[in-house]
Amino acid sequence: MVLTPASFWGFGHDGCMDLRRAVPILTVADVAAAVAEYESLLGLDVLMNLGWIATLGTAAPGGGAGMPQFSVLTRDISAPVNPDLSLEVDDVDAAFAHARAAGAEIVHPLRDEDWGVRRFFVRTHDGHVVNVLSHRE
Repeated sequence: MVLTPASFWGFGHDGCMDLRRAVPILTVADVAAAVAEYESLLGLDVLMNLGWIATLGTAAPGGGAGMPQFSVLTRDISAPVNPDLSLEVDDVDAAFAHARAAGAEIVHPLRDEDWGVRRFFVRTHDGHVVNVLSHRE
């Protein structure tokens, strides 16, 4: 089965889900060192830091929603592989069902994580691992 971007992800005209945020993820040897470097060289703000992953960008009123961000990660603490990209969607359960129906390779099952997200990982046709998530309320 050949998966087009629309059929694979479910974005677009069929209205399966809304993409809220896309965050590239860089795998690094040392999160603290990477954070210090980006803060020093580029003047970026730390928006979230769990020790094994940190997200940087420009802090803004309202928590920086909609502002460009990226993350640095050493090793994902609950998944077998590190993701290359995080996509926050409005309904992760619908995204998971859509990905499975499209024949996607799920490399980390849908689950609730201790840090307040529900997520799964999928491997794209070109080998990238994508963390698809929604924040739990």
